[in-house]
Amino acid sequence: MAATLLEKSRKVIDETTFFEVVLWHLPEPVPGSAHPFKYRLALVVNGECVLRYDNERGKGDHRHLGDQEENITFTTLGALFEAFQTDMERILK
Repeated sequence: MAATLLEKSRKVIDETTFFEVVLWHLPEPVPGSAHPFKYRLALVVNGECVLRYDNERGKGDHRHLGDQEENITFTTLGALFEAFQTDMERILK
């Protein structure tokens, strides 16, 4: 079974801000993750990525918040998107 692209989208918030979602379903988990998804959720403000949730090969599930990187626990796609949305709203206030 090949990887399947589930979503690739960009939503413009205003003239300087957008968020992007890239989500793949994989035949097996990325090393470091226990689920079959490869994802990147990113918030870009003034050309700079200020928030990113992803699961790089070998690093597993984590988020970048400014210059900091921390592990996150993946439970469901819904919970992942909700956590990203909450962080995004807090940053954009």
